[in-house]
Amino acid sequence: MAKTILTTPKVAVPSGIMSQGVKVPAGNMVFVSGQGGRNAQGEVAKGDIRAQTRQALENVKSVLEAAGASMDDIVKVTVFVTNVAEQYAPIHEVRAEFFAKDYPASTLVEIKALAGPDLLIEIEAIAVTQ
Repeated sequence: MAKTILTTPKVAVPSGIMSQGVKVPAGNMVFVSGQGGRNAQGEVAKGDIRAQTRQALENVKSVLEAAGASMDDIVKVTVFVTNVAEQYAPIHEVRAEFFAKDYPASTLVEIKALAGPDLLIEIEAIAVTQ
C-alpha cells in the first residue's frame, strides 16, 4: 500500500520509531484490538518489557495476517504502558525490529494498570490495505 509520510518543521521531530503523520489512499481498513504481551497460551514474560513488546507486536502481526495485511500496512498504533520513563527506550528498540521505515503515526500513553497484573504493555493498530 502506498503511504505518504507526513513531516512538518512546525512539529518536533519524533524521538522514536514513529512518524508525525501518515496519509493513505482509500482502501480496506483493519482495526487490531489492543494486544498485550501474552502468547496464545496466556503466558507472560513477567517483568520483561522487551519480551512483552515483542510478543504484543507478534500478536498484532498475526491478527493482520488473518486479514491479509502486514505490518507495513499499519498507519497508526496506540501503545499503553505502565511506566513511560523506564519502558520508552526498550520498547523502541523492539519496535525497530518490526518497523523498518515509513513508520506509523503513534501515540504512547502511560496508564495505571492493564488487563492483567503482569502485563506491562498493550498495543492496538490501524492498518489500511489496497
